[in-house]
Amino acid sequence: MAISRRSALAASLAGGAGLLFSGGLGAAPAWADTAAGGAAGPDEALRLLKEGNERWRTYSQTHPNESRARRQELVAGQNPFALVIGCADSRVPAELVFDRGLGDLFGVRSVGEVPDSSVMASVVYGAHHLHIPLVVVLGHSSCGAVTAAVEVHRGAPMPDGYLGYMVKQILPGIESVPDDGTDAFIDACVTANARHIADELAADPELSGAVGAGTLRISPARYELDSSKVNFL
Repeated sequence: MAISRRSALAASLAGGAGLLFSGGLGAAPAWADTAAGGAAGPDEALRLLKEGNERWRTYSQTHPNESRARRQELVAGQNPFALVIGCADSRVPAELVFDRGLGDLFGVRSVGEVPDSSVMASVVYGAHHLHIPLVVVLGHSSCGAVTAAVEVHRGAPMPDGYLGYMVKQILPGIESVPDDGTDAFIDACVTANARHIADELAADPELSGAVGAGTLRISPARYELDSSKVNFL
């Protein structure tokens, strides 16, 4: 029997050469219990991230899971313990700020953490097919994308094209924040944007069931460029 195009796509994305999920779509992959770095649930995943960020913040990184053995292990498949939706900003690479290595984090990056269709597909795939227990929406201080949205909020013209799309996606998250006309408002909007996106993800029909069942947690957070610390909101 020929497999469906959807099944073939899932097999390809799984990371194995022609490997299908055992038990069909949505079932745990055969390697789920063997790949190092996995977490038992959201609490354990959050602990690993916090410990890694503390190492990064204090310049005591261990650079885990970069060995020859780890690379060979991951040829058969992946079992990341957390998914991080981060900004495309070059100063906030998730593997560095959480001191993690290969196969640990399922990373998705877009300007301002904007959850377009590709980002949403990545999150749904990570939650349902990689069984990732924790999604972190990671904003950061001095975010240029949020600043651009604030400028439009304050009366600047809407940018054309893709930048305009970005701004339109960020505006709903910041328009409920009182604007006092200072830079403190922009900083507050960074937090508001991360929280808004996390709420959107949690309410999405393809994710809300897992969130309600407690098998998936979606946590907003922000990275402080001056202190290198991640604050979970």
